Amino acid sequence: MNILIKNAQLNGSEIDIYIEGKYIKQIGKDFSVQADKVIDATKKAVVPGFVNAHTHAAMTLFRGYGDDMPLMPWLEQKIWPNEAKMTREDVYWGAKLACLEMIKSGTTTFFDMYHKFRGTADAVEEMGIRAVISGVCFDHFQPEQAEKCKSNNIKLYSEFDEYSDRIKYAIGPHAIYTVSGELLQWINKFSSERNILIHLHLSETEEEVENSIKHFGLSPVRYLYKLGVLSPRLVIAHGIYVDRDEIRMLADHGVKVVHNPASNMKLASGIHFQFKEMKEAGIMIGLGTDGCSSSNNLDMVEAMKLASLLGKAWRKNPEALTAGEMLKAATESGASILDIKAGRIEEGYLADLSLVDLNIPAFTPNFNFVSNLVYAANGSCIDTVICNGKVLMENKKVPGEDEIMERAAQVAYNLMTR
Repeated sequence: MNILIKNAQLNGSEIDIYIEGKYIKQIGKDFSVQADKVIDATKKAVVPGFVNAHTHAAMTLFRGYGDDMPLMPWLEQKIWPNEAKMTREDVYWGAKLACLEMIKSGTTTFFDMYHKFRGTADAVEEMGIRAVISGVCFDHFQPEQAEKCKSNNIKLYSEFDEYSDRIKYAIGPHAIYTVSGELLQWINKFSSERNILIHLHLSETEEEVENSIKHFGLSPVRYLYKLGVLSPRLVIAHGIYVDRDEIRMLADHGVKVVHNPASNMKLASGIHFQFKEMKEAGIMIGLGTDGCSSSNNLDMVEAMKLASLLGKAWRKNPEALTAGEMLKAATESGASILDIKAGRIEEGYLADLSLVDLNIPAFTPNFNFVSNLVYAANGSCIDTVICNGKVLMENKKVPGEDEIMERAAQVAYNLMTR
């Protein structure tokens, strides 16, 4: 399908965008083209689709369950026991609800880590969104579990190409306290041979750092350095508790970092994410929401605001973490982390974009669109979403959304009673 978007606002100018297939073909004004679909974007601004660079999509089923608890008791008492009961169908409906929520708030790509890979992949395929999905790994330092993890991921990698090119495979070791050093080294080799990303929680809490020093004799980043697994393929989520030397180690090895302000605050993991220091060191930084059980929504507009305000507050510096920096982290940087040619409204880039409704109070007056988007709006400002050259939402409505919400709620209630 070819799409012509007319009269959209971009950088203060009114432009048209011609989409041919899955790419942005032309940007300008008054094209002489024939399009299968014409979208009037009057009183709307165009932005790149957001990239949610750290999610656990199917955890929408746990939204509001086990709130106001510390990280480890929350995981051990509320999350892990119920996750053990989940079926592929549970994950499918949880992920489908997540895709719906992300589409409605302007996200076109997400980086996921969760059990039942195929449940998430099936939901992504049907919803038309784009995702990098991690084959999750735990071995809890038990050799037989490590072997099972290896064989599962070898099988997943050999089969995932049955899905469309909107879905990419990554490998997701959960954390250094649930995955042995030997398995992390195997994962690094597996990743290197196939040129795939590694998705890992790291340095999320003070307790994690203390336990790393206690058990391994080193802080988390230094431990990974000793194992030889720091590389440009490694993407770490959180990275709150890192010192100057560790930032240098991450930068020297091309490691990427994803900031998750909502879950960091809600779980009281920490507030001092060193965005400025990492950026100055040359580290690419993306933004994520984390799962809905630890952030309660998947709204990347809200994530941009939280990241900016949190960074300003602890530094006591209103110039820190500007709105423009946050928008770039939520779009272009996230796409670069995932090695996807998206995140920019530019000819030759993937047609992953959203139209923002300017006819709402958050954009009145509209002295500075980016500031209003980051500081005044939320995900409900998104009117239209296009991913891979296909319209996924128009006039704030996604086909079948009521059925998805109803069915996902039933699945969640049934899971908790099993």
